[in-house]
Amino acid sequence: MGKNVLTVSLASVLALGALSTTALPVGAVGNGPNYNGNESIQTSMLTTYEEMVDYLKKQEARQEAMKLEVIGQSVKGRDLYAAKYISNEENPTIVFVTQQHGNEQLATEGALEFIKHLGTGKTKNVLQNVNIIVVPMLNADGAMGDVDFSTNDYVAAGGRHLTRTNANDVDLNREHAKEIIDMEPEARAFYENILEKYKVDYLIDLHHQGTQSAINDQYVSGSILYPTNPNVDPAVVEKSRQLGAVVYHQIESKGWGLLGKYNGGTGSNIGRNGIAERYNVATLLFEMRGMSDHFYEPYVLGQKSNGYLIRQSVETLDAAVKAIADGSIENVDTSFWDTLPFQRNKASEEEGE
Repeated sequence: MGKNVLTVSLASVLALGALSTTALPVGAVGNGPNYNGNESIQTSMLTTYEEMVDYLKKQEARQEAMKLEVIGQSVKGRDLYAAKYISNEENPTIVFVTQQHGNEQLATEGALEFIKHLGTGKTKNVLQNVNIIVVPMLNADGAMGDVDFSTNDYVAAGGRHLTRTNANDVDLNREHAKEIIDMEPEARAFYENILEKYKVDYLIDLHHQGTQSAINDQYVSGSILYPTNPNVDPAVVEKSRQLGAVVYHQIESKGWGLLGKYNGGTGSNIGRNGIAERYNVATLLFEMRGMSDHFYEPYVLGQKSNGYLIRQSVETLDAAVKAIADGSIENVDTSFWDTLPFQRNKASEEEGE
């Protein structure tokens, strides 16, 4: 993985052993460059599917607590993986899923780094008290640009394009109200071999939004939202708000992250709503700023922002598992949700969730 962004961007800004103390400049918040046609956007810096698989297999060989499992195949026949840390079925279980949209890759880069972090001795007590399942790069075909539609008008260079939809041009985050048997192969695999198989208590769905969202004219580094479908049990909504509070307080405490409230829909076809409604799972949507590729330039963020966005992913996952493991999530202050402003678009409409 020598060429990928984990070594190029992350190493210079992130020491996982010092997550609580290392700070990025305040100027990093939202000020990584927008793509303006002049900066090169190189997908060759991002982890390929094949590199991800090799990385996961090496981590499994090094980590006694980790079990790597194939949960299904993509439209094009790529194996879909889950990294599992299950020490006690009675423990609360949290699931992290990345890249339902193939052009939203920095969350996956963060998830891979987090998996490596779970192999260190620093997480021993955490792994004894919480079960963790990480499903990275669910839309593997879209991540590799191996799709049955043209990508000629996409922005990025670097040998491959990354698409929002899967190979069949279907948005996987609009599959969640269907009968499982009728879902696209990637979504069906996630349901059959994760959500149907385990009693999941918490889930964070990691995405990227466009580049133009702001609060008080300052670009956000991301946005969050709990389930808003009216059929979701209020107790599940409250647990989701607690999960969001853990993430919010962690990111805001660093001084370089700025989070807004995502202005999302109520449909059951969206992951954070459909999963919460169907399984009574506390869900949180996390939308990070900027996409890795797109045909619409305002959605794509210059890669100089990669470092702090990857770190934001790692901070999110790390804070969530620690709060669940030590039980502090049950007492977290959720009142911030009452005053957290919705992000507003400075320019054009965003494609997110």
